[in-house]
Amino acid sequence: MDERFSDNEAEGRFELDIAGQIAFANYRRSDDGLLIFHVETPRTLRGQGVAARLMEHVFEAARSEGRELIPFCSYASSWMRRQRQSAKAV
Repeated sequence: MDERFSDNEAEGRFELDIAGQIAFANYRRSDDGLLIFHVETPRTLRGQGVAARLMEHVFEAARSEGRELIPFCSYASSWMRRQRQSAKAV
């Protein structure tokens, strides 16, 4: 699957373009960190791990900026919990 991740600063969202279909995470940068408000995947891409791959890119973007990832969206919050649990299991 050909994917392209980008930071659409004008729209305030990170985007993962998969063959012209866009999964996105709405965000805002603040002094506290990178705030994630909403994650959405097109219906045709759901159930394929697209949102998780998008969040991996978002996490890397936050880390490269030296910012903490702060989820306000239920999906982003559950994704972060799963990452913490996976790290503890290793």
